[in-house]
Amino acid sequence: MTDRSLFNRLKSGLSKTRDLLSPSFSKQKVAELELSDELLEDFEERLLIADVGVELVQTLINQLTVDVADAKRQRLQTSVSALFKKRIVALLEPCNQAIILGDNKPFAILVIGVNGAGKTTTIGKLARRLKRNRKQVMLAAGDTFRAAAVEQLVTWGERNDVPVVAQATGADSAAVIFDALESAKARNIDVLIADTAGRLHTQNDLMTELQKVKRVMQKVDPAAPHETLLVIDASMGQNALRQAQEFHRSMQVTGLCITKLDGSAKGGVVLSIADQLGLPIRYIGVGESIDDLQVFDAVQFADALLGLEADT
Repeated sequence: MTDRSLFNRLKSGLSKTRDLLSPSFSKQKVAELELSDELLEDFEERLLIADVGVELVQTLINQLTVDVADAKRQRLQTSVSALFKKRIVALLEPCNQAIILGDNKPFAILVIGVNGAGKTTTIGKLARRLKRNRKQVMLAAGDTFRAAAVEQLVTWGERNDVPVVAQATGADSAAVIFDALESAKARNIDVLIADTAGRLHTQNDLMTELQKVKRVMQKVDPAAPHETLLVIDASMGQNALRQAQEFHRSMQVTGLCITKLDGSAKGGVVLSIADQLGLPIRYIGVGESIDDLQVFDAVQFADALLGLEADT
């Protein structure tokens, strides 16, 4: 798929958030270097509705005001939208870090998050991406609590033609993932992706279970998991940020996958997460199809969020 096609999918996926934000940068205003009180008030309100977060909204508005004044003083040929895009890219770029598999074999990815965030679907889509890159992939059905979770992952394994290590519902999750990691090592598998039961970030006993999974994996490989990937649902808005903070505190998250950006106008929470956590954003989910799980790109995300072209 071409870069242009991927960008179009991204634009489509972010349409609800963009439709909320872009009226502040209408065609009548986009070429102007003017910030009226009315425009600032409208833009601030829209950023808040998009769940950017109160403190960050104020910071961005203050920065934009300074940037416009500086551009006027220097007589730059630019626009308010272009200046705001630069601020957004600067905020997101530190998070623009793809997973590097390195020499670890198997490279173990532990996927965590709350119920309904889209962990199992993300695993299936990620397995497909890795297979396209000619990686040997194995899945571990570590979500042994949710009804039909094991069957769902097995179905993804069949769809992608990758092996799945699974036991019956109610089995010990840590034991399943331990067996999977040993099997992946014995079979010289490139990447093992382990599912886990969804849990609320406030459930301390279940968070303790996740920590147990991590310790058990380290009995096979002291460096495991090589990636602790937190899947969060963008439609949860600021609650998604709180989830990320708590999971990171308990599990030392190494990367994020932000899903369901297509189903919500709260895509601004991505900016809050970048600002508050600074964690690598590995992937974003902008639709239901396999290709709608995209590697995060800060510049393209800013373009799609503001309704700008990828090459502007």
